[in-house]
Order: sequence, then structure tokens, then C-alpha cells
Amino acid sequence: MTKTWFITGASKGFGREWAEAALERGDKVAATARKLDTLDALVDTYGDAVLPIQLDVTDRGADFDAVQRAADHFGKLDVVINNAGYGHFGMIEELTEDDVRSQMETNLFGALWVTQAALPIMREQGSGHIIQVSSIGGISAFPTVGAYHASKWALEGFSQSLAQEVAGFGIHVTLIEPGGYSTDWSGPSATRSEENPAYADVREAAKKRPSASDPGDPTATRDAILKVVDADEPPLRIFFGKMPLEIATKDYDSRLATWNEWQPVSVEAHGA
Repeated sequence: MTKTWFITGASKGFGREWAEAALERGDKVAATARKLDTLDALVDTYGDAVLPIQLDVTDRGADFDAVQRAADHFGKLDVVINNAGYGHFGMIEELTEDDVRSQMETNLFGALWVTQAALPIMREQGSGHIIQVSSIGGISAFPTVGAYHASKWALEGFSQSLAQEVAGFGIHVTLIEPGGYSTDWSGPSATRSEENPAYADVREAAKKRPSASDPGDPTATRDAILKVVDADEPPLRIFFGKMPLEIATKDYDSRLATWNEWQPVSVEAHGA
């Protein structure tokens, strides 16, 4: 059975790779991007199997219109991928209100609005799969990208709640948590705060993180996303790439050790 996909941020990166993976096997894709002409090559190659939609995910009304348009056009909506997003670089002290609000509007609220738009359609179908593109930065955190982490941790939280709320309707939810990949996430797609020289040493140390030295190949994620989409019981969370499991293991081992060390104080705080 062919599937119908709705993918935000399909002009490049993971969104483009996954749109092509779906189309190459005969599926249908509603592909969205902020600039419609970035989707021309998809339409030229795959014709009517692609529905190109211009969309700024921060516009809630436009999100609802786009999702409904895709469902009306193709007759169903099997897979919704919230991929649109970007990274903001800046120490917490450096962040302006606009920096943080813009990061949240795209990475968090954009995904939330598209998710809300898709749910009534999927509930009526009795099936569907919502895929949120999170990050290893959705469960761990590093210097220089605090606003990005805040957006992804929030995405993880509402998506875990969502998975429990909609399971009875036949709707699956998956959080994809990639490590570092050879995309332009940290290049042209990123935004940056004005740098405070007091953090020069912290910034330099952050550039030497191991994950930056061996980025993954975005094209290699094509088969992986198809396996997730085709699974009878897809995972709530899955890492993409080699590095995330190591990072997560160290992080959670540290958390558990600290929680256990301080458990006597925790119990004391419970009261009699």
C-alpha cells in the first residue's frame, strides 16, 4: 500500500532526503518549504506524486490549511513529519528575547500546530504516524545552543504526552533524535547571537566536541526513515547516527548516580 506523507522543511537536509526516499518507492508526498521554487526539482522529477506547498510553520492558520489541503488532495494522510527547524547559537547570557522566541516559534510551535492540524484527520482515519524531528539535543545539552535545546526538550515533552493520548486512535508518535550530520544546520541555516568575549574559552571548547568530527551522511538516513515508517510498532524514540547512544548513556548514568546519591534528601523532602 502506498503511503501519503506530509513533510515540513522539504527543501533540503533530512526533509529533502526523506521526501525523495518516499517518492522513489512510489509514495505520495505533500512537500512544504518557505520558498516554493526550492521544490521545483521534486515536482519536475516526480510529477503528480508531489504536492508542493509554500509554508511558514510559524503561521498556525497556514499550517492547518496546508495539512487539510494535503489530505484533501491525496485523500488520506499516513505520515506527518515535522522536520522544519534550525539551530541558534548563543550562550544563555547572550540570548535576546527575539532569539529565543524565534527559535521556539519554529522548532516548537511550528511542530505543535502541524501536529494539531493532523490529529483530527488521523483520528477519523483510525491510523497515522506523526514523526517529530528532535535531536540528541532533545535529551542532552551542551554549551552554546541553550535556546535550541529548550525548543527540542519541549518538543520531546509534548510528544511523549501525545503518544499516550492518541494510541487508542491507532496513531503512532516517533521522536527521531539525530546526532551530528553533514547538513547546513550549523552553517547557513543557523542564526547567532552577538558574542560576549567573556565566553571565548567556553565557545572554543565547544567547537572540539567529538560529535563534530565525524558527522553522519544524511543520505544514509533514507532507509532508516522507511524502516521507521513501515514498522507495525514504531518506536517512541530512535537515534539516528553512531554518537547519540554514547552521549545519552553517559548523561543518564550521571543523572541516575546523582539522583541516587541525593535520594535521602529527596525522601526527607517528602515529609512524614
